[in-house]
Amino acid sequence: MQSSLTSTKRVGIWVRVSTEDQVRGESPEHHEKRARAYAEARGWDVVEVFRLDAVSGKAVLGHPETQRMLSAVQGGAISGLVFSKLARLARNTRELLEFADLFRTAGADLISLQEAIDTSSPAGRLFFTMIAAMAQWEREEIADRVAASIPVRAKMGKPLGGRGPFGYQWKDGKLVIDPQEAPVRLLVHELFLEHQRMKTVASTLNERGYRTGSGKLFSNTTINRLLHDTTAKGLYCGNYSKWDPSTKTRSEKPESDWVYTPVEPIVPEELWDRCVQIVANQRVGRKRPSKITQHLFTGFLHCTCGARMYVWTKYPKYLCRTCGNRIPATDIEAVYREQLHGLLLSEDQLRQHLEAGHEQLREKERLVALASAELARLQAEDDRLYQVYQSGQFTAEEYGRRFRPLADRRAQLEDEVPSLTAQCDVLRIRLASELEAFSEARDLYGHWEELETGEKRTLVEAITEKIVVGKEEIEIQLISLPMAEKRLDREHNSPAG
Repeated sequence: MQSSLTSTKRVGIWVRVSTEDQVRGESPEHHEKRARAYAEARGWDVVEVFRLDAVSGKAVLGHPETQRMLSAVQGGAISGLVFSKLARLARNTRELLEFADLFRTAGADLISLQEAIDTSSPAGRLFFTMIAAMAQWEREEIADRVAASIPVRAKMGKPLGGRGPFGYQWKDGKLVIDPQEAPVRLLVHELFLEHQRMKTVASTLNERGYRTGSGKLFSNTTINRLLHDTTAKGLYCGNYSKWDPSTKTRSEKPESDWVYTPVEPIVPEELWDRCVQIVANQRVGRKRPSKITQHLFTGFLHCTCGARMYVWTKYPKYLCRTCGNRIPATDIEAVYREQLHGLLLSEDQLRQHLEAGHEQLREKERLVALASAELARLQAEDDRLYQVYQSGQFTAEEYGRRFRPLADRRAQLEDEVPSLTAQCDVLRIRLASELEAFSEARDLYGHWEELETGEKRTLVEAITEKIVVGKEEIEIQLISLPMAEKRLDREHNSPAG
């Protein structure tokens, strides 16, 4: 999901061609060009290329280039890896499962062009679901972890010295919002909801010039503490721990002794809860569940002024705090459901659309076959000319005159074939994604009243790109769905106005 806070997706390219593959004529350059062409078609930035030339796929996890790639994924340098097919990533099934698990945990995508797997698309996300079902082993480093405790400096809502939690300040004995730090505190949660990696959030804040309340760089530990601190959602926790002077250690008091003091919230409660749930699920190595927010469109609703809209109070109304634009939650839900019917194609229309897409794909594949055949013919002609030259029937000048046009055309085709192949990859993945998104949208519309909020949320996440709410109209953008954008007149479509 793109937003004003997300930049162009940064991806890496994985190229592994064994010695046997090279003997069969498979060029590493061809695989790289194909992946680059696909990334360009998706509007992604290729920032890294990882090459394992003449390396068998039986065991690649320990290879230095593999470790460099995994460091780039886990460090947030790239959020996706493009490769020709799964066998190029790893032939060892266990290693393939481990790769997928590492990527899923890091919130990064795997893009296998041959198998039409792109986990950034609705259809491709099914791949991670299947992998999660297969990979059942537990991870030792996270088995014994629980949600982090939050240190506090106040008791019974009164300051005991020191500065207030980040985003707040003590003023006249009360904890109030710090106007300089509060926007950064909200940004922490918004960035984590998008990237789901604490290291990425910390590095993004540091790169933008933000610092902690003490002037230090943000770290993973800082982000973890801020995500779990209930003060941001309006509950300052006091009387949480006690100091033992004999052991010089601090221990946690029973939860029944904790004292929560209401303060003005910086982060909407549903956004705070969602971030904490994502962290908890990451720590037990499970895919995040869908039912982790009390409001259906949290994270998808944007105001025309560019800010996000959240439900800030008990009254279910999405509000933009920047310009004051608001819409009741029941209204936007009714509008969304009703418009799914208008956005969806009929069965006949869908069949025609998919048939047209497959025909376009077949035409592209035909061009790939023709270009590949022509490339092979030119290679054979090149070999024949060289043999004639070696036999002395051509002078060097005559050979050069005949060879140059062949070399120029070969160079063109060596660029054209990967480009055409990438266009096939884009069409193949798009068609699979459109079919999946259509199926999800049809189910969502047809069974809306029967679904629990969590089930609705799962489907909304699968097909929704963004919802932009203006004063007079609502724009719904769906992912990879024919006729997926529609501007709606707010006055005529909102049930409550």
